[in-house]
Amino acid sequence: MGHDHSHSHGLSATGTGKHRKRLIAVLSITLAVVLIQVVGAVISGSLALLADAGHMLSDAAGVFIALLAAWIATRPASDQRTYGYQRAEVLAALANALVLIVISVVIFTEAIRRIGSAPEVQTDVMLWAAVLGAVANLVSLLILRGAQKESLNVRGAYLEVLGDLLGSFAVIAAAVVIMVTGFQTADTVASIVIAVMILPRAWHLLRDVVDVLLEATPKGVEVQMIREHILSVHGVVSVHDIHIWTITSGVPVFSAHVVVEDAVLSARGADQVLDKLATCLGSHFDTEHCTFQLEPESHSEHESHQHA
Repeated sequence: MGHDHSHSHGLSATGTGKHRKRLIAVLSITLAVVLIQVVGAVISGSLALLADAGHMLSDAAGVFIALLAAWIATRPASDQRTYGYQRAEVLAALANALVLIVISVVIFTEAIRRIGSAPEVQTDVMLWAAVLGAVANLVSLLILRGAQKESLNVRGAYLEVLGDLLGSFAVIAAAVVIMVTGFQTADTVASIVIAVMILPRAWHLLRDVVDVLLEATPKGVEVQMIREHILSVHGVVSVHDIHIWTITSGVPVFSAHVVVEDAVLSARGADQVLDKLATCLGSHFDTEHCTFQLEPESHSEHESHQHA
């Protein structure tokens, strides 16, 4: 006997879709600053400022991909894709992480090439463009802060903006050093710092994406605790074949085979067990998508327990 508590695989709005207005605002701010910083980099000759602009441009591309994926994810489910296109968000996050890695390598390579032959930099233009970038990034951080825990793509955008803010600080510091000491290599050093800052964030995002694609148990979920709560339901004898995974950000899914006493499997008794199980899972594991297969105790010996 199977039971899907939600009875719906259209699924609720995804984590990214719920916050697309925030992402649109951040995209607009980022593109405006990229344009200003590119002009400033060309005028000033600053590689660090150009690196920061390139990083912000990759962020803008990532946010655009996330928005496009969120729109694709709203397409309805079909017989061929029973969960619809919700995984499009995860694939967008994967592309975003890979773009960040490429940007980091390009910036680092160019910075190494410039060591020992750093051109003269116009620090006034460099400084003002970097300050403007820092202010814009701070505004974007405040916009995304409340939503970054609900979506891989929003989290990716948040981390990227945070990196941009730190990158802007690095450019500001380099400009001040050059103005005070005349040490032109500070611009190259700031470029390397920006490149190095990008990689850890890209790695963390990539690791989270891989976990979703490999259908790993969501972070913070303790399978043993869930098992104990299920076993505490009256009439439940044992539970096996527990599977917990994530379709996309904000859409966790649970399924299990639950062995119950034969006497409980009357029509009314089964409904009561299912309701209690659904309530239990809803309070301890935040999902509406729970599927239970009820099995009479007398039949349990025919089951092959190959899973948790």
